[in-house]
Amino acid sequence: MSSPEQRLHAALLARGETVAAAESLTAGLFCATLATVPGASTTLRGGAVVYATDLKSALAGVPAALLAASGPVSEPTAAALAEGIRERCTATWGVGLTGVAGPDPVDGHGPGRVYVGISDGTRTDVHRLDLPGDRAAVRTGAVEAALLRLLDRLDEREVPG
Repeated sequence: MSSPEQRLHAALLARGETVAAAESLTAGLFCATLATVPGASTTLRGGAVVYATDLKSALAGVPAALLAASGPVSEPTAAALAEGIRERCTATWGVGLTGVAGPDPVDGHGPGRVYVGISDGTRTDVHRLDLPGDRAAVRTGAVEAALLRLLDRLDEREVPG
């Protein structure tokens, strides 16, 4: 059986679509995981590591007012990350990942709280997750969840042609 990243690459390739990601807690792990698939350059447009809050605005286009109102770990921020990176990288799909890997809470959110945003430019979904484990487990769990959530969205749409 193929891995989620292999299945995602194949699904995007079949549709002629691409993906980009704005990653906070995963710090590039989503893009790095997709890049392990041979031929990933045809479906992975790129991404931004937006670990610092100010970079969420500067690199991914999250409005500063939204960050001030909702904070860096929130549903609105995950949505804005996905939408902003999709536009900035001219990708079909945008993925936004933000959350708390731990071990300490951030802005009232405990370790394992993750928000995954998925945007195609017309619809943006945000999934709230509470993942168990240490920093590494939360980060890899967030990446796997993002891969699977994007696959679910692709399954909703028929292959063009």
